Amino acid sequence: MEASTTIKQMLAGNKIFVPTYQRAYSWDTELEKANSPKQTNVFLSDLEDYNKSSTKSKYYFGHFLFEEKDEKKFGIIDGQQRMTTIVIFLSALFSRLKQIRPLNETEQETFEDIIKRNSTYRFETVDYDDRFFKDCVIDQSKKDRNGIKTVSAKRIAIAFDFFTSQLADKDETYLLKMLDTVQNASCTTHPVKDASEAIQMFIFQNNRGKKPSNLEIIKAQFMFNVHLYGGEEKESLIKEIKDRFEEIYKSISSIEYRINEDDVLVYTLRVHFNSLWETNAIDKINKLLSEANPIPFIKSFTQSLAISFEHLTTFFSKDERENLEIHSLVTLGGIGIAMPFIIKAYKFGLPINQINLLCSKLETMVLRHRLIGTRAEITSRLNDVYQKFTSENPDITPINVRIDWMKTTQEWWWSYWGNKELEHSIQGGINHTTAKYLLWKYENHLEGQGKSGYSPTRFDKIEKPELEHIAPQTENPETGYDSYDEEFVNQYINCLGNYLLLSKSHNCSVGNKPFADKRNSYNHLEQQREIQKMTAESATWTKELIQQRKDKIVQFVIENV
Repeated sequence: MEASTTIKQMLAGNKIFVPTYQRAYSWDTELEKANSPKQTNVFLSDLEDYNKSSTKSKYYFGHFLFEEKDEKKFGIIDGQQRMTTIVIFLSALFSRLKQIRPLNETEQETFEDIIKRNSTYRFETVDYDDRFFKDCVIDQSKKDRNGIKTVSAKRIAIAFDFFTSQLADKDETYLLKMLDTVQNASCTTHPVKDASEAIQMFIFQNNRGKKPSNLEIIKAQFMFNVHLYGGEEKESLIKEIKDRFEEIYKSISSIEYRINEDDVLVYTLRVHFNSLWETNAIDKINKLLSEANPIPFIKSFTQSLAISFEHLTTFFSKDERENLEIHSLVTLGGIGIAMPFIIKAYKFGLPINQINLLCSKLETMVLRHRLIGTRAEITSRLNDVYQKFTSENPDITPINVRIDWMKTTQEWWWSYWGNKELEHSIQGGINHTTAKYLLWKYENHLEGQGKSGYSPTRFDKIEKPELEHIAPQTENPETGYDSYDEEFVNQYINCLGNYLLLSKSHNCSVGNKPFADKRNSYNHLEQQREIQKMTAESATWTKELIQQRKDKIVQFVIENV
C-alpha cells in the first residue's frame, strides 16, 4: 500500500476491514437543514463545494492508519468512519448511475476495484454490522429497515438512504464528476505490523469527523503503554485489550442511545476506586499511567470497563423492559449519581428484587434533587454508604436507610432534600418534562387504587405524552374557566393542579377550547376521568378545584418521592 495514493488505488486489490476492537459506524446524518450539519452532510457538501470550485489540486480525504494482517488485508485503525462513508456514498452513486444507463467497461472496473468483484467485498465493517452493511449498502438486497439490531447499523441505513435521496434527481454529468472526484481523491496511508503502534496514533488525527471520545483516547493510551512496557507479555496483553474492547464496543452498539460511553468511563472509575468523588477520567488515568509499572492497572481497569458495559447492557435492555422500577429510573434520566451504585449491585450479583428496591430509593433522591434545585452537593452525603457497599458486604440496607433519613431529618447539613423543601418546590410551575414524569407516576397511583394484581403502565406506552394546561395559558373568552385575574394567572395556571397528562394528538385537538369541550374529551387516562368527576356539578374549572387537585397530587408526591 503506497504512502501517498488515491482512494481507488488504496482499495483496489485489497481487503480492508474494521477490527472488532474498534468502534462501529458513528457518523450521524441530519435529514433536514440545520445550522450545525452532521458529519455525513458535511461529507457531501464538501464534495459539492470542491466540484463547484476551479481548483486544480485533487480532493484530499486525509490520512488512514492500518494494521497489516496479511498481504493485501488491512485492519483500519483510524479513518474507518471516513472509509465507511466513502463506500456508502459510492455504492449509492453507482446505483443511481445504473438507473440512468448500464455501466461502461471502465466504470464496471472501478466498481469492482472499489466496491465488489464477484464475491469479494473490498471493505467490511465490524462483524456484528457487516451482514447488514453488505445487504443494505453493497448488494442492496435488503430494502426494508426492519430488525436493525444496533444503533451503528441504523446509522449506516440512514446514511445510505440520505445519499440515495440526494442523488435521486442528479444527472449523468453530476454523477460522473462526483465519481471522478472521489476515486481520484488523494490520501495518505500508514500500514504497520503492530496494532499498538497504530492505535496510539489515531488521537492526533481529526479530519472533520467526530473527535475521539475519552474512551477511545484511553484505549489508545493503554495500547501504547503496553507497547512500551509490556515486555515478554506484550502480545498477550495486546490481545487481552483487544478482546476487552471488542466486548465493550458490542455493548456500546446496543445501548449508546441510552448512555454516553464517556460517562460509563467515569462511573467505572468510581467503582474501581470505590469513591464517588472520581470525576476527571483522563487526568486520573494519565497519572496512573505515569507510574513505574502501569501494566497491572491497565489489566485490571480494562476488565472493570468491560464488566461495567456488560452489566449496563443488561440493565438498559433486558431488565429495563421487565422491571418497572428500573424503567422508572431510566425514564427519569439525569441519573449519574445512581449509576455507580447500580453497577456495583450487578457486579456483586444482587437479585433483581434488591436491584429494583435500590433503583426506587435512588430515584427518589435524584428526583428530589432536581425538583428542589438546591446548590448543596449530594456526593458527600452518599459517599460513605457507597464506600461501605462492597463485595464483602453487599447490603443495600444502609443506602436505603440513609436516603429515607435524608427525606425526613431536620439536621441542617442533611435536610436540603427533606419533605419540607420538596413540598415548597412543587407549589408553582415545574419543568414540563419533570411534570410529565410526576403525572405519569400519579396516573399509576390512580389506576392502582383498589385493584389487586394491577400492572402499572410504562411511560413509553403513553402515545407521545404531552403536558396540557387545563385552563389554557392564553385566556379563552368562551368561558368555562375562572376569571383570569392576576392571582389566577400567577398562582394557578402553572401548577400541578392545572397540569394534565395526555397524548400529543389529544393535546392538539383540545388546544384553547372552552372547558366543556375539553372535559368531554377527558376519558382516556384515569387522571382525565378524575377531572370529569371533580367537575360533575360545576361547569367551570375554578381556582378552588385547581387547588384541591394540586393538594392531592402534592400529597402523593410527598408520600411517594
